[in-house]
Order: sequence, then structure tokens, then C-alpha cells
Amino acid sequence: MGGMDILAQVLDRIRLGGTLLYHFELGHPWHLELPARPYALFHYLSEGTATLALAQGPEIQMTAGDFVVITRGEPHVFYSDRGAEPLQIKDIDRASSRFGVVRHGSRVKPLATMICGNFTVSRPVLGSVMELLPPVLQLKPKTDSGWLEAILRRMISEFALERPGQRVALSRLTEVLFVEVLRSWISSLDPGQGGWLGAISDPHIGPALKLIHENPERPWALSDLGRRVGLGRSAFSARFTRLVGQPMQRYVIERRMVEAAFLLETTDESIAQIASRVGYETPAAFSKLFQRHHGLSPGRYRAARRSNGGERHGDVQDTDVAE
Repeated sequence: MGGMDILAQVLDRIRLGGTLLYHFELGHPWHLELPARPYALFHYLSEGTATLALAQGPEIQMTAGDFVVITRGEPHVFYSDRGAEPLQIKDIDRASSRFGVVRHGSRVKPLATMICGNFTVSRPVLGSVMELLPPVLQLKPKTDSGWLEAILRRMISEFALERPGQRVALSRLTEVLFVEVLRSWISSLDPGQGGWLGAISDPHIGPALKLIHENPERPWALSDLGRRVGLGRSAFSARFTRLVGQPMQRYVIERRMVEAAFLLETTDESIAQIASRVGYETPAAFSKLFQRHHGLSPGRYRAARRSNGGERHGDVQDTDVAE
């Protein structure tokens, strides 16, 4: 099998970017309040301790070296003392692009220092990666996680100096950071967790996913695909559904619809050409399915994504944090 890496393909297509936003120095007692954002936020506690709380779920205790991702941008708070007057992040003036340190709380030791940034996805239809992740992803520093600190340190120095290409450099560094976070999360999963991301590493289902991603247009049958990965039809069917979280045929349709959306947005091919490239003989059958899946006809979808700046390749749009 050719060396296609599913995760690389998907990440390449969602056009991931991001940047650093804040550098906090916090003296007890302190309390930060972050509003809902239309992107994932990440926080790295480089010194001290902090408590993180979302509206739902248990509080998370963080110590130096911990890294968390708020994958759906839900509102959340960090604090050393929940009773302290909260600093609302939307009030911070971000007019200057300098990576200024935001000081909050007292000047009393122990101080906590925290770096905050975002992961942006500019093709949300392919953002299913984010939906597979839990609302909060916490990485504990392990002996081998020097990479995390190295990337973040590099981001901080990149942010501190205004040099040509700064935004692109930060965006690429953020992308590397995200890939490392995903790898780390995938390796911590038990079988059956994490949908198709978790199933990539299964010896039978991983290769099957790869075949589907490489040729979504083929009329895949359970017996045929099972045979290729060394399982009988019913064993393959059951294992696929259990690990990926949906039956193989539904997964194939979803991949086709994602691929079609990508082609509509990034090529000038006709609807008929795209229909046949994702496995449908008639544009009518394809259009009906696409409409059901994406809520828009292929033509409308293409027009909407193009007018939306979908064709500005390569770079993340500036996200104004302090809306």
C-alpha cells in the first residue's frame, strides 16, 4: 500500500492554523474568565498551579508543565481562588500586536505563568477531528515531552520579535503543536475510543480506513474490504462499527461527502465531474445526498464557501481575540 497518512491528509485539508494570544503572570489570589470562542484554545502552565473549570464536568487541577486544549472553545475559568474578582479576558486590549505579558492578581509569590493560544480550522466541514476530541484535552508532562516546551518556547520567541512572515511561522508552529497533541492523545486511547482517529492504529481497521480514504469512489463491499485486511465479512463489519463508531457503509458516504465538499471548494470541476470522482454515476443522485448531508446543494455550497473567503489559500485569517 502506498504511503498515505490519513491524519496528514485530513489535517492538510482542514487547513489548520493558529497563533499565540496571551502570556499571563498571575499572583495569588487570581481568577481569569474566558468567554466562548469560535476556535479551540490551548493553555500551557509553565510555572505554578491552577484550577480549570468548564460549565460541565469536574474541575481540573493543573501543575507546572501541564498543557490543556479546550477543543470546542467553550467558556471556561482558571483560578487560584475562585472567590477572587475575575479578570474577563475579552476586556484586555489587544490593539498592540506585541506579545505583552498580562499581569493579574497580586505581586505575591507563588506566581503562576501561563501561555494561551488558539487552533483555528478554516474548513469546518472537515473539522470532524475536533468533534472526536473530548471537550478538554489534558496532557501531563512526560519524560519525553521536551517537544512541547521546545515548540512553545520557539513560539514565544517568534511572537516577541516582529519579523517578516511572523504570522505564517506561528501558524506552522501551531500546526506542529496540534499534530503532537493529537499523537499523544491517540496513543493514550483504549480500543473503541476516539472514533476513526483511534481506529487508525488498529491492525485491521487502520488499513481499511486507509483504503477508503485513498479511493472513496470505489463501491466498497464489506466482504471485499474485509478480505483485503484479513477478516471475514461479519467479523470485519462488527469490528469496524465498534472501533469507528459507525457502520462501514455510512463511513464511506461521509468520506465521499467530505471529499466532494473539498473538491467543490478548491477546484473548478463541474458538479458532474465531482459526482463521478466520489463514486456517483448521476449528478442527481450525488446532489440529493450532498444536500442531505451538508444542508446545501453542491452549487450553493460552492458559492457560499467561495464568497466566504474559502479561496484564500495558505494562511489563517487574523482572528481578533478581543471581540
